[in-house]
Amino acid sequence: MDRRVYGVLGISSIMSNWNADFSGFPKTTSDGTVFGSDKAFKYPMKKMWNDQGEKVVYIKSMKFSTGKKGEVALVPKTLKERYEQIFGVENLKDCKDVKEVLRNLFSAVDVKNFGATFAEEGNNISITGAVQFGQGFNKYEATEAQEQSILSPFRDGKDTVKNENGEEAKNSTLGTKIVSDEAHYFYPFTVNPLAYKEFIELGVTEGYTEEDYKQFKKTSLVAATSFATNAKAGCENEFGMFVETEKDCYLPLLSEYISFTKDGLEEDGKLKNVIDISCAEILKENADRIKNIEIYYNPYTTSIQFTGMEEVKYYNILTQKEV
Repeated sequence: MDRRVYGVLGISSIMSNWNADFSGFPKTTSDGTVFGSDKAFKYPMKKMWNDQGEKVVYIKSMKFSTGKKGEVALVPKTLKERYEQIFGVENLKDCKDVKEVLRNLFSAVDVKNFGATFAEEGNNISITGAVQFGQGFNKYEATEAQEQSILSPFRDGKDTVKNENGEEAKNSTLGTKIVSDEAHYFYPFTVNPLAYKEFIELGVTEGYTEEDYKQFKKTSLVAATSFATNAKAGCENEFGMFVETEKDCYLPLLSEYISFTKDGLEEDGKLKNVIDISCAEILKENADRIKNIEIYYNPYTTSIQFTGMEEVKYYNILTQKEV
């Protein structure tokens, strides 16, 4: 691949929880700003690749484990066990060739994109990924967390569960589901094809290729929409911006120049999402080193305000067709 890429990927979360903290509420900074971690974005991509039969190392997988007394538990696999499963290795301890380990790792789609830290059985390997994500901050100021009570179909059978009269509970148990009423996360990212230059010289990878980038781009625009767990139902890809430049062009985080409002009126009087992009001047200053600019969005719910820039290609994020 002969160019860098700078961009922004947007996630819409409607009555869902894109990225929860350990309390169950949407993640926030110390000042209360809602955000999503880079891991929250990468996981649906890894899950989609894994479901498609691609090699994915850094994803949770389970196995049955038998204890000393014969009890059987369901536990996550270790990194060593996951590596052995993916690459058909009987025992990683017997592998004394670090080149083989590196070649295997680079053949995994998640490592090729996001890099890896691999410290297992005498192999201490660190790979800085060609694709780097920042944190995705919510740009919608009216976001509020909603806590819903959920009735379980089962009674808690523990003898210790008593009601206010000291009698064993006879009703179903209650749970909670916490969601954001509406949030819009925008993630900055960069693609640096030079990240693997040293490993190319070592002969363990061909580097980050055009096919690698196309695969990343395609998956990044649909993975959140395809990942429909209970908490993530209502989360979908709503925006993508890809600025392809020369290798020696350096741009700031483009997500800092994006704002989100709901003040665009449709014909029926309903509010329409408005994504305003205000980095035109910065891009103009680097126009001689910018090769291509593409923006993906949902034209049925959203309008894009990006004044001052010409030769920008706009695509329907649902159909991938130009609009």
